[in-house]
Amino acid sequence: MGEREELVETLNKHRGLLRRTVRGLTDAQAAERATVSELSLGGLIKHVAAVEARWARFVTGGAEAMRGKEGEHGPGDAEAWVAQFRMAEGDTLAGLLTEYERVAHETDELIRTLPDLGLAHELPVTPWFPPGTAWSARRVVLHLIAETSQHAGHADIIRESLDGAKTMG
Repeated sequence: MGEREELVETLNKHRGLLRRTVRGLTDAQAAERATVSELSLGGLIKHVAAVEARWARFVTGGAEAMRGKEGEHGPGDAEAWVAQFRMAEGDTLAGLLTEYERVAHETDELIRTLPDLGLAHELPVTPWFPPGTAWSARRVVLHLIAETSQHAGHADIIRESLDGAKTMG
């Protein structure tokens, strides 16, 4: 197995762990906040899909491409930033999972077909990235694996708080 398939396989493993946390839940359960944070299971699915889509745009178009479509906000818009972790009115768990699958498929194809995983762009100007730092496509994929894994762990705690189910244990 080559590097690209290993990256896709690892990312898919962690996506699967995240998706497993929402099996059998209603929309109301998926929207429920079970801890003091703003996180809900549906909100985590929504957030991870949006973040993955933004980073895929970065890989192909740099920091400017991360802005994406209208209505998508970054951490500079505090209210919208918090809202991305919640299910909005009209959101369904099934719809969020379908969108996540669509984004995942597009990311997997990008990883498999990008001419060079070493292709790098300068990161956006934010308080958490040192000025002038660039990330390669490979580094972005590693970041997506870490981000998805971290949020799968958050989701496991939330699910256990909701109904006692353990998705990773």
